Amino acid sequence: MNNGVWYRDGLKFQCTGCGDCCTGAPGHVWVNKAEIEAMAAALKMDVETFERRYVRQVGIRKSLREFPGGDCVLFDAERRICQLYQLRPRQCRTWPFWASNLRTPEAWEEVCRHCPGANRGKLVPLSEIQAQLRVVRV
Repeated sequence: MNNGVWYRDGLKFQCTGCGDCCTGAPGHVWVNKAEIEAMAAALKMDVETFERRYVRQVGIRKSLREFPGGDCVLFDAERRICQLYQLRPRQCRTWPFWASNLRTPEAWEEVCRHCPGANRGKLVPLSEIQAQLRVVRV
């Protein structure tokens, strides 16, 4: 990416902790081996048990399972938080700075309509947005 991107002056984002990004329509939360191992250890489970309970195979990749309706299997609906927030997958840590969300100003506006933290809070500089974009491609 270069400084010619439409968001070259940065974008505002401040997570409100609403949990909306963890709930809703079905989809995928991609996880890698290291993430699975860390989450399993945090829940005091072996990897095989964690994967049977929380992970599904999608082609050659792995994704966290979902409850019926699309909510992430690690989302605690009562408390409205991720059970493993500090160890959440890279896809979750980089929200909303995904290539799909930054493709056009209109795509970003769509994010803003659904995420109460988008376009609010601190200005995230271009360099940080670009670093987030390199972490995972969604």
